[in-house]
Amino acid sequence: MTPPEGVPSGAEAHYRSLESLYASAPINALFESRLTIPAAGLSRIAFTLDDRHLHAAGAVHGTAYFKMLDDAAFYAANSLVTDRFLLTTAFNLLFTRPLGPGPVVAEGRWVSGQRRVLIAEARMIDASGEEVARGTGTFMKSRIPLAGLDGYRSTAG
Repeated sequence: MTPPEGVPSGAEAHYRSLESLYASAPINALFESRLTIPAAGLSRIAFTLDDRHLHAAGAVHGTAYFKMLDDAAFYAANSLVTDRFLLTTAFNLLFTRPLGPGPVVAEGRWVSGQRRVLIAEARMIDASGEEVARGTGTFMKSRIPLAGLDGYRSTAG
């Protein structure tokens, strides 16, 4: 059976369902952000940081860097896995410059692996187009089926 015209199917349905899963995560109530998955192995998270995300010296706290880089890499990797939720098993982070409040983008890209362990990287870019951080993560397939997660909804009906 073919889905109605305009309703995503196959990979597109998977990407839209992952975007829905991201939006449903309670942690994202703390971050004004939006995930898009344009193609297999790629992700983009646009987000806005504000004074709530600053440390005592007035720059964005490292937790915001980690969260966005980990999420961008994670979703780039999970875009290639249609049956299971991935888990982060390791993540290396490099801060290249301090960041203040404002719009930022995290771009994720799958690097290697597709069976049980996947590697993906991400970078954060500030409003002026400068890279402010980058990271590389290792992700492992879990026993958690994506279809069993409330936020992962089929867009085909």
